[in-house]
Parts: sequence; C-alpha cells; structure tokens
Amino acid sequence: MYDTILVPTDGSPESLTAVDEAADLASALDADLVALYVVDTRDYATLPETKWVTLAEELEQAGERALAKVEKRADEHDVPVSTTVVRGVPHESILEYADEAGADAIVMSTHGRTGIDRFLLGSVTERVIRSADLPIVVVGAGED
Repeated sequence: MYDTILVPTDGSPESLTAVDEAADLASALDADLVALYVVDTRDYATLPETKWVTLAEELEQAGERALAKVEKRADEHDVPVSTTVVRGVPHESILEYADEAGADAIVMSTHGRTGIDRFLLGSVTERVIRSADLPIVVVGAGED
C-alpha cells in the first residue's frame, strides 16, 4: 500500500505534529519515512547576488536544525528517517522530491511557520494538494 511516506517540514511546531502522524503511519505500515526541508529560493531572489551564498548557507543550516528535530521525533516513535535539504520553491520541490523518493503519500501540516490563521490552509499545503497525484494526509495543528 504505502512503502514510502514523505513528510515536509519547516521546523515549526505545526510541522512537527505532522511528523508525529507520519511516524505513526510509517510504523503501522512498516513504511520508510523520508523528511524534506526546502530552502525557499524566493527568500533571497531579490537580494544582490553577493548575499545569496551567505543567506543560502544560513537557510540550509536552519533546514538541518529542522531536520534534526524530525529525527528526534521519529526516534521517539522508533522509526528510522532519512532527511534531505533541497533548494527551490517549496510546493514544487516537495512534489519533485516525492517523485524522486518514490513516495506513496505525503503527510504535512495545515500550515507552518508562515500560517496567518489557524482556520486557513497554508499556501504550500494547498498548492501541494492541488498539484499532487498521490495521497496527501493533512494534519491539523491542534489547539493553540
């Protein structure tokens, strides 16, 4: 059924809720769990090129920290996880990586660190849902 489950993260508490669900699902289905952090290239596209490298490195380090949190959560569920940082536009990169990793499902939160309203679906999540050709499990952030 599901052999590989992808869980994108931005390091937010909301995305870690999705990690918990993805780890539970991977454990129940004996599936591989893969986690992805996307360095949003739009974050530095308007900066002078001389600043790109520094900011890109800082954002990649933030991604590594976010993925370390994912590894810790997955370990708490006794589920191994492989992690990857990529650069790109988040919704596009998530779908591209899902294809590359052979993901059978994506588990993600309703919104992450840029969520402005807990009742609205996050723009990245919404774009993934609209474009995906595989099942998407959307996890609510819970009560504040």
